[in-house]
Amino acid sequence: MKREIKIFFTALMFFTRIPCPKWVDHSEEYLNKASKYFPVVGIIVGSVSAFVYWLLQLILPTEIALIFSMIASILTTGAFHEDGFADVCDGFGGGWTKEKILLIMKDSRLGTYGVVGLGLILLLKWSVLKYFSVNTLVIALISGHAISRLNAVSLIYTDTYARDDDNSKSKPLATKMSSGELIFAILFGLAPLFFFANVYALLTLVPLLLVRWYFSGYFKKWIGGYTGDCLGAVQQVSEVVFYLSLILIFKYTV
Repeated sequence: MKREIKIFFTALMFFTRIPCPKWVDHSEEYLNKASKYFPVVGIIVGSVSAFVYWLLQLILPTEIALIFSMIASILTTGAFHEDGFADVCDGFGGGWTKEKILLIMKDSRLGTYGVVGLGLILLLKWSVLKYFSVNTLVIALISGHAISRLNAVSLIYTDTYARDDDNSKSKPLATKMSSGELIFAILFGLAPLFFFANVYALLTLVPLLLVRWYFSGYFKKWIGGYTGDCLGAVQQVSEVVFYLSLILIFKYTV
């Protein structure tokens, strides 16, 4: 139990900026096992975002409360996944070989593709979320953060890490997940969905699996697998697709 607690806090420290006990460090041994807690971290981040929204919508217009909610989630993660999405936009937008794509993604500077891509996905996310009622949005935020991280982390189970160097901050997470660890991630990634009153919310799994299938094939084609930035991009796209899917499902089933 003590070992699992340390693995959980290692995941929390790696994926967020939430303060953790001083005895937690970036041990490679624990980071190798931390991926299964990715959806759990998503539940925590989503809960922070949902709470900020719920609290501020009591005193502010819902659109403004939603912006602060998005800011809260970004501050909680340190824009960890947004950064990955922007790097993927730059890398695959400006590179035409595996070596060039990986080199661009590793560059800390943000290019035109990254700026445009990040701006558009954040705008799309805000535009979609403002259509939900307060109670539905609270559940949607928690579910979206959890299930999108499940979609991303599942690539570790099936795909190959693309970089050959040991300098990437995501390299310790690039080992294959065991079947047990994947099942653990699936349970927590799907759990928030059952808080929706509409059982058809489970249909969101269909477009999410399509997103996973597309990006897995796309990354394999161009760079032979995934990187940490690729996982961040899948998380961001999956989150938006989840919200869009909910809108369509609720429109035709409620």
